[in-house]
Amino acid sequence: MIRRLTHQETEALRAQPGRTVLLMVTDRCPVGCGHCSVDSRPDSPTVTDYELYEEVLAGIAASPTVEVVAISGGEPFADRRALQLAVSRFRAAGLSVVIFTSGYWAGGRRCQPWIERILAETSTVVLSTDSFHQGTVARQRFAQAAGFISRAGCRLVVQALDEADQLDGVRDTLVDLYGPDWPAHADLVTIPPLPHGRGQLVFQVTTRRPADQLPPCRLTRSPTVRYDGVVVPCCNERVVMGAGPAALRRRIADRYELLDVLDENWRSPVLAAVGAARPHLFAAAPGLADLASDRFESICGPCWRIHEEVDRSDRTRAVVAAIGNAYGGDRK
Repeated sequence: MIRRLTHQETEALRAQPGRTVLLMVTDRCPVGCGHCSVDSRPDSPTVTDYELYEEVLAGIAASPTVEVVAISGGEPFADRRALQLAVSRFRAAGLSVVIFTSGYWAGGRRCQPWIERILAETSTVVLSTDSFHQGTVARQRFAQAAGFISRAGCRLVVQALDEADQLDGVRDTLVDLYGPDWPAHADLVTIPPLPHGRGQLVFQVTTRRPADQLPPCRLTRSPTVRYDGVVVPCCNERVVMGAGPAALRRRIADRYELLDVLDENWRSPVLAAVGAARPHLFAAAPGLADLASDRFESICGPCWRIHEEVDRSDRTRAVVAAIGNAYGGDRK
C-alpha cells in the first residue's frame, strides 16, 4: 500500500535524522523560469554515467533508516530514464517517493502512459507554480497536471510564491478538483523567493538579521544526493552547485561510500549542533566571536562560518559540539 504523505508529514520526517533523502535526478529543465535558483536550463547536465547513477540509487535504497526519498532536479520528468529507474528502485525497496515538478509534461488531454506509471508508484507530488512559470506552464497546463496527479491517487502539494492572483487561481483549481473540502486532499504551501542562480537577478536580499534572530537549521537532518555522486548534508542548492565550505560537499564513487557519507552526516556533531542551537551561541567558540555582531541573510551564513572555522581548529570543533550537545544536538 502506498503511503500518501501530507506536507506536514513530510516536514516532520525531514526533521528526524536519517528518515529522508533528496535525490536530484537531473540539472536539466525545459521551463526556463527567470528566477530558477539552480540556473537549470534545457541543455543543463543530466545523467551520463548510469553505472554510477545505479550505485547512487542502490546506496539510498540500502539505507537502514531512510523511509522517504524526495526526487527533484532540474525537472525530474525531463529525464525519463533516470526518473523511471529511481522510482522503480525505491519502490522495490519499500520506500515512499515524493516528486517535485513544474507540471510542464501535462500538455496533452491525456497523461502519457509512462508518466501514469510513475504517478501510480508515487506517494506525493509537489507541483510548483508562480508567475515565472506562466510562459511555459500556463494556468490551464498547471490545472491539467494537477488533475492527472489527483486521478493517480497521489497526495497533491502545490508550492507557490506568495502572489495573490496566482494563489487565487490555485485555490480555484483545487476547488474544481476536490470541491470545497480540498484541504482534506491537497496542501497549498507558500515559499520565499530565493536570490540564487538566475533568481539573484530578480530578487534582492533586503533583510539581514543578527544571528540571535535566526533559528537552528533543522534541515541538517535531510541530505541531498545528486545523480553524479555529490552529497551535501542539507538542502542548500548553492552547496550542491559548488558554493560554500568544501567540508559540506562530498563525492562518492559507489553505494558503500554513499552509505558511509550519509552515516557520517547523520552522526556529525557539528551538523547536530547547527541543527540544535541558535547560531549566536557559537560566538563563544574560538574564532567565531563575530557571530554575535554580524548580520546574515539566513542560517546558511553562520553555518558556513562555523564549518570553515572547525576545519581550522580542533578546539573550535570541540566547543561547537559541546554547545550543540547542551541544546540537544547529540545524534549519536
